[in-house]
Formats: sequence, structure tokens, C-alpha cells
Amino acid sequence: MTRASRTKPLPVRHAAGHRRFIAASRSDGIVSAVPEDNRGRGIIAATPVRSAQRGFTLLEMVVVMVIVAAAVLLGAMATTGGTQRMQLHSSTKQIAANLRYTRAQAIATGVPQRFTIDPRGHAWQAPNGRHGKIPAALDVNFTGARQVQPEAGVGAILFFDDGASTGGRVQLASGRAAWNVDVAWLTGEVTLKRVRQ
Repeated sequence: MTRASRTKPLPVRHAAGHRRFIAASRSDGIVSAVPEDNRGRGIIAATPVRSAQRGFTLLEMVVVMVIVAAAVLLGAMATTGGTQRMQLHSSTKQIAANLRYTRAQAIATGVPQRFTIDPRGHAWQAPNGRHGKIPAALDVNFTGARQVQPEAGVGAILFFDDGASTGGRVQLASGRAAWNVDVAWLTGEVTLKRVRQ
């Protein structure tokens, strides 16, 4: 054995006519047998002593399962709320960007351009075939001039060649959080504002 350790002699019985051995217990859990007349020259046998391992009780397993279930539930709630907030923010930015695009097209072409939104259908449409969907988890409200509505239940904002518009507001909401996309009628400027309901 190359590793040195302290030993403690243990008594070993022997029968007459047999070679006598001395057993020693070491601090690392190894029991060694050494000939009495040849101690210090080598070890004939070494056997590791294994300690019994303690298992889990039923109560401990139940506590662990309860903790894991609670963590999964909290994680799911946080993920759901976070997803809806991300959808609210990204959808608001998308609508604002396409309102600005509609205004830019009116100025560039010299022809009035229309942006439409269907709150019940959760859909919007801009010039040149641009269109998109609003996640069903979000609430959609529109306020604008009734004279330019293409049909009942569908809102519209008309931009003119000088950049002005008929004005209006698109509001997207999720729970108590909401974003307003406002279009000024005089200048056609598009602004975003976060509000709480």
C-alpha cells in the first residue's frame, strides 16, 4: 500500500498449527491482515469496509414533489404573463410602423392612402398588400372618423398627400396593461403611449 495511514491493532483468534496473523484497522476504512512474524514487510489481504447508505423516507419524497409542482406552476404563470406582454408590445409597434408607412406612401405618391383595422377580426391592412393579424389574447379597440369606415365594425384612418389624416386611435390591451397608438388629424403624426386600465 502506497498511502500511509495510522493503524489500530485488532485481536485475531488463531488455531494451533496455523500461522498467526495480526489484523489492523486503518483510518480509511481498510482492514488489513499482516503475519505476526512479518509485520511491516507487506500486507497479505485488504478488504474495504462499506458503510450502510440511508435511503429517502416517504415524507421527504412527498415534500420534494410538492416543491417541484409549485415551481412548475409559478414558472407557467410567469411564462404566460411574459408572453402576452411581449405580444402586446410587438403588436403595438407593428401597427404604429404600418401607420407611418401608410402616411409615407400618401406623401410619396400624392394619393390618399388608407389604413384599416378590424377589432373583431383581430386584423389590420395597409397599402401595397401589407396586412397582419393581432393575437387573439389581446383586446383591440378603435376610435376614428366614421365617414371613412369601409364597413360596419371596421375602422380606418385616411392619410392625405400633405401628411395630414382623419386621425384616430388604436388601443391594444392585455389585462390591466394597454398601449395607445394615436394619429394626429392635423399633422398625421403617429405616437405610442403606455397606459394602465
